[in-house]
Amino acid sequence: MDVTQPCNAGLDWHEQALDLTRGIAAYVNCPLVAGLARVVTKHPKADIANAFNHKQVACKMWALDRLFESCGGRFERIWVLGGWYGILPAMLFNDARFDIAEVDSIDIDPEVAPVARTLNREAGDRFRALTADMYALDYAGRRPDLTVNTSCEHIADLRAWLALLPRGMNVLLQSNDYFSEPTHINCVASLAAFEAMAALREVRFSGELPTKNYTRFMLIGTV
Repeated sequence: MDVTQPCNAGLDWHEQALDLTRGIAAYVNCPLVAGLARVVTKHPKADIANAFNHKQVACKMWALDRLFESCGGRFERIWVLGGWYGILPAMLFNDARFDIAEVDSIDIDPEVAPVARTLNREAGDRFRALTADMYALDYAGRRPDLTVNTSCEHIADLRAWLALLPRGMNVLLQSNDYFSEPTHINCVASLAAFEAMAALREVRFSGELPTKNYTRFMLIGTV
């Protein structure tokens, strides 16, 4: 935020990003940063800068902190719906507080799965990127310990989707009040409105995270 002009404005951004992520990965020995370097190399058209910008990271760090406080760190199976490039699974695997057997990143867009697999390569068979419609998933059959949906503002009828989940399933839900974004078809005006819309049977955490342009709301509990 303190930089007003890129130092090497004439250089290709992709090359700079590749050099930067490789250098950071070598310095900190971090699988997540190494994964980002692989994504920059293998998927130059992926919008990874947007997916891993400071606002996205802050919201996911907030989610991980509150999840650990509310539910602990041990999970057999987590499903992340609208998983996009698999950033949240990568952060979960990278966080020493969590002991997770497997994470599935599920998205309806088939183009994001290869990127998510590249990012989470070091997780091996603990990670899967699946292309599927969240309305067609068998939640009762495989029954994850936790279902995560951080994009509830994109769901036209949140209650109809939640009704597909078996009673007692743990969920982490996020929405926001960013009504001016055209793709947000079901924002909420307040945390209270989000609580009323979700109508969870048990709420272990309910809170909000103000940002410059909007406030993000989060619920952790059971349906």
